Amino acid sequence: MCDQTFLAITFGPCDSCSENRPLMNLYIKTEPINYCSLCMEIMACQGLASGETLKSLKAESETLRKKLEEERKKLHDVELEKVAEKAEALGELNMKTRRTLKGHGNKVLCMDWCKDKRRIVSSSQDGKVIVWDAFTTNKEHAVTMPTTWVMACAYAPSGCAIACGGLDNKCSVYPLSLDKDENLAAKKKSVAMHTNYLSGCTFTNSDMQILTSSGDGTSALWDVESGQLLQSFHGHSADVLTLDLAPSETGNTFVSGGSDKKANVWDLRSGQNVQSFDTHDSDINCVKYYPSGDAFASASDDSTCRLFDLRADREVSIYSKDSIIFGAASVDFSLSGRLLFAGYNDYTINVWDVLKGTRVAILFGHENRVSSLRVSPDGTAFCSGSWDNTLRVRHQG
Repeated sequence: MCDQTFLAITFGPCDSCSENRPLMNLYIKTEPINYCSLCMEIMACQGLASGETLKSLKAESETLRKKLEEERKKLHDVELEKVAEKAEALGELNMKTRRTLKGHGNKVLCMDWCKDKRRIVSSSQDGKVIVWDAFTTNKEHAVTMPTTWVMACAYAPSGCAIACGGLDNKCSVYPLSLDKDENLAAKKKSVAMHTNYLSGCTFTNSDMQILTSSGDGTSALWDVESGQLLQSFHGHSADVLTLDLAPSETGNTFVSGGSDKKANVWDLRSGQNVQSFDTHDSDINCVKYYPSGDAFASASDDSTCRLFDLRADREVSIYSKDSIIFGAASVDFSLSGRLLFAGYNDYTINVWDVLKGTRVAILFGHENRVSSLRVSPDGTAFCSGSWDNTLRVRHQG
């Protein structure tokens, strides 16, 4: 059986019966194949044991899922807030906007910091990708993409390249140089190709491999030099909207979130889905690992952010208030892991005490939804991108 199936808007000859019909794209051992719905049903029923049906297998799967939930609940002995009662309360948080980066002609959709703690790359619905000097607010490089809605961008660990993509279904890598007038488009390298929009990308711990997520329901690991697909990850039943690589030096796991309300943890080497969490009530827009790598946070359209402990294999905290009715689009942790910054569709950034589950600050300034948020590598500042076409760099004091 295939690892994963998902709907694709395609019409043509079926790879099995050769009839021209609406097709479904599926993967068998990472190889993409297009089957019509009839051939899909036939293939799904092949290899069933005597007396087995798809209905009985689904029922068995649901029974096993419920048993797993029961086992998880047995380990749920104490709440995180109870453990944190003796922790010292946080002092007043005063995060001021120090720089405002203006230059995009439309919604800012994604941003990322360079490891040098100074430069920022951002992508926008205007089809442009801009590299900024966050100290001076100057634009160092600008690339016009062959598509609008550039939904993903990332800095390479070396700081010598950026990656980006969106509605073109591709992830493109652009090497950077000191010559600000250089034509970056001439050096473009198309690394990854999905069958639907690119929703996220991040380099691994070197410039040689890149991890992508897509609206085609998959994530994938690619070799930057050759463009070869190294590993694909199938387990979401809808669009994959976000991903984050584990912060360990080896970086052998990553987490993804999607429109199926699930957050899945993957093994980069085997391609296996090693853990799955489905407590959100709507799309998961962002996932971010805790600095130690033992947990991760998620932001969802259900107006909540949640913390999942990988060792306990369960959700340990929910960050929400009755007054918050808009979706959360982006999250990131402070360097210590004590604070969780979350950008919302009501134009605000809420700062949460991770241990106590309480809100410690609300940050204003943006004039439209906060679409992307990242803490700088040294933890001294954070940058937020918004649908108001700007980015804001803030720090304490």
